[in-house]
Amino acid sequence: MPVVHFEVVWPDGTTEACYSPSSVIKEHFSEGQTYPLKEFLHISETALNAASERVGARFGFACSSAMDQLSVIKTRCTGFENIPDAAVKMTRFID
Repeated sequence: MPVVHFEVVWPDGTTEACYSPSSVIKEHFSEGQTYPLKEFLHISETALNAASERVGARFGFACSSAMDQLSVIKTRCTGFENIPDAAVKMTRFID
């Protein structure tokens, strides 16, 4: 199962590398695309849950690292909720 890191730029300009245990993340995000904050969170939840499910199907248990990454993303998004038009840019995949 190929691990994929994906790099994002948060509304405050900070860059962060995020983790996915599966390349399924590439089916949900596009490099260079900017997403409104709520949409980014929704896609992250969908993609990381799908990645965790793929791990579960292959190894018999869900991926706690994917859920940890989702928790980090949720926390980061909460910090930007009060910024009008907050958006997150998904800059690139790091295989």
